[in-house]
Amino acid sequence: MTPPFGPNIVGLPAAFIASADYARAPRELRIAGVREMNAPLFEMLGLARDIAEASEALAKYMSAIFGLEPRQWRDAPRKNAASFRHSFVRLLLGWEHDSSSREAAVLKGWVHSRFGLPPAHHGEKIADMCDPSWTAYVADNMGSGYHANSIYAQLDLLYEYVQWALRTLVWPGQTHLRLYRGVDRFGEQIMRRETLLQLRVNSLSSFTTDRATADCFGSMVVSVQAPLTKILFANTLLAFFPFRAEREVLLIGGDYPVEIEPPTV
Repeated sequence: MTPPFGPNIVGLPAAFIASADYARAPRELRIAGVREMNAPLFEMLGLARDIAEASEALAKYMSAIFGLEPRQWRDAPRKNAASFRHSFVRLLLGWEHDSSSREAAVLKGWVHSRFGLPPAHHGEKIADMCDPSWTAYVADNMGSGYHANSIYAQLDLLYEYVQWALRTLVWPGQTHLRLYRGVDRFGEQIMRRETLLQLRVNSLSSFTTDRATADCFGSMVVSVQAPLTKILFANTLLAFFPFRAEREVLLIGGDYPVEIEPPTV
């Protein structure tokens, strides 16, 4: 059991978005109004020749719209400092440190708000909305202070930027990307549906495009064919992001057909 699906703003039922059927045959997902309300950004992106130029366009636009100073892209706020405006980069850095952190809760809250997919794990497993773990997630999400600078709107733009970059500069014409993840507790994450195996992914989870990296994060490695439409972030798509070696991808949750990878020799 997990908390029930909620409403969303991407135009498809949350239960379908979370299904293995969607993972096999995805449809386009657009967060309502984001591209229309931010047409200048996508005009700038249309002039970009590579990820470096596209990243620069995104950074300039986000700085102008959300009042971000250069240090606020990465630095944490200081006590008694001047007004600090949180950025989506701070959330991603917090996730890098701990996927059950307050920053991670805000990212999971954004997925819940936009796609209707509640988290199944935050610090510990969430079975239903009566669980203390659910209360902890809600407190971390809503009490973190990040919402003071339209953080969900920043994440909306990040998602739409990533979707544009994947389809325009990186994998034009493709619908899926093979991703890898190291896992330990085989039985809790992988289910058998008739003759097929499915991986149930938390509302937001880390994967990698590099098999060798996945070997470092679990006793076994699984792989999925992930729809591009369910990728929130890939660290290779932001030239200014500080941590890029692990080729991490943040994948929006649900059920995915999965393969158990053979051991590396």
